[in-house]
Amino acid sequence: MEAKALPLSHYRARAGSPLLLSADASSAARKGSGAPGRSRASRYDAGAPPSRAGMNGVPKLNPKFSTRRAGTSKVPIINFEVSHHRAVAAVRLLRADKGKAFVDLLNEKANDSGENEMGYVERTLGFSTRHLDDRDIRLVTVIVAGTVRWKRYIDYLIMSLCSEEKVFSNMEPLLLQILRIGFFEILKLNVPAYAVVDENVRLAKVALRPGAGNMVNAILRKLLLLKETDSLPLPKIEGDDRAQARALSIIYSHPVWMVRRWIRFLGKEEALKLMNWNNSDPYFSLRVNTTNGYTRDDLVNRLEDLQVHYEKSIMDEFVRIREGMQAVLQAGLLKEGMCAVQDESAGFVVSVVDPQPGETIMDCCAAPGGKTLFMASRLAGQGKVSALDINKGRLRILMEAAKCHNLDDIITDIHGDLRLYAKESTAKYDKVLLDAPCSGLGVLSKRADLRWNRQFEDLEELVCLQDELLDSASSLVKPGGILIYSTCSIDHEENENRVTAFVQRHPEFTPQGVQGFVPAEFITDDGFYSSSPTKHSLDGAFAARLVRSMH
Repeated sequence: MEAKALPLSHYRARAGSPLLLSADASSAARKGSGAPGRSRASRYDAGAPPSRAGMNGVPKLNPKFSTRRAGTSKVPIINFEVSHHRAVAAVRLLRADKGKAFVDLLNEKANDSGENEMGYVERTLGFSTRHLDDRDIRLVTVIVAGTVRWKRYIDYLIMSLCSEEKVFSNMEPLLLQILRIGFFEILKLNVPAYAVVDENVRLAKVALRPGAGNMVNAILRKLLLLKETDSLPLPKIEGDDRAQARALSIIYSHPVWMVRRWIRFLGKEEALKLMNWNNSDPYFSLRVNTTNGYTRDDLVNRLEDLQVHYEKSIMDEFVRIREGMQAVLQAGLLKEGMCAVQDESAGFVVSVVDPQPGETIMDCCAAPGGKTLFMASRLAGQGKVSALDINKGRLRILMEAAKCHNLDDIITDIHGDLRLYAKESTAKYDKVLLDAPCSGLGVLSKRADLRWNRQFEDLEELVCLQDELLDSASSLVKPGGILIYSTCSIDHEENENRVTAFVQRHPEFTPQGVQGFVPAEFITDDGFYSSSPTKHSLDGAFAARLVRSMH
């Protein structure tokens, strides 16, 4: 179905973490992310052999280089001397800085698409690396996500160790990324010092020039000495509240405005716990697809066969893993419809909706579709879920996942802007879920780059949008029906305050406590659902039930 859509920059691109529904969906999401991934990065004069030279376009190679696909019109130069996972990580960090790459898990098609990933490496560095194996992909993921999380902390130290500030401010982007990787490996991964120095120096020399390698060598060795003597030049937590927040924002690598806001509303101790959580390696939760006849025991057995360590969740349909996602993807568990990647915090939102067989449900901002699929599975083949979203590409991915889960006869997609659709449609639903675009402050552990893409001013814009969408969603609820408002934020301004303001504008709606729908530990004093990363070891999320009067 189609409804005319208004341009809306705040929609899902501004909401919480992208959800991996299936291997194909993950790949398609990257292709359809709107990021112009084919833009050509500047090629640095690296002092390495050029990618094209000599007669008939055949390169004259140094012994440390090799080629493949000889005789074709395009002969990539493959460098076997540099650390391939570090080279890929450096290029991915460059692209992430420009908003042209997701800082997330590489899927099992990372090699096939490089023609994609490797293509970016070759165009940026002037040479290719060999294709990545599973261990390499894991290392790239850890290094990229960790370096981005700790960027403020790392950059402060790099600047402190440069001879003068302008050396840092004028540093060429690739050199900065190589240094960031080295600092992260030394300070947070505890990689052996000789390996960090040797490999990053070699990468800088080959990808840039010998002088760049010398600079990396000097700065990394200076860092090692300071670490060994426990004398890293970090700021002291002293002075007034602003000064302390600035110091903490460097030490814990978060924007100052977030630190100040969390200390104000949560207290200093809780704020520090939250930042530690956000900086930790995230776990992933898998929800078994019962619609296809699978049970959690079936999923557990497959994970054991794959030697993937797991923990059973407090929710019956979920298991949690911290490592081994590559094995899950490559084994085809998502593609065959056995499971989906979804956090329990989102599962509890579906519990608050409480889908019942025979009901009609509207999911107002449905893409990427995790909650849509879970709600549809709860209908036991009876009822309908309408999935509305402003992003046509993401809706297509949602419907592909629905087909994979045998739920495409239950789910109907509607492309459009909720605010326009609500004005034009006469349809009314038993339940309407508005999983609103939000700051995503509850999912910063999984979205390593999100903290750097959020400004305090975003909250003001999002609050206005959330109010508009709530007003529109409410018009789709039947008399006696239920409106569910949810976010993946932990900020009261986006959560409780939005519900209070809505009820004041719409007295025909009354908040209904979520007692009986979720465990008591997740219920606030006001009867709302709220999950906390520090209290529950889940992503932060919020949900409220609002019942419409019969008149």
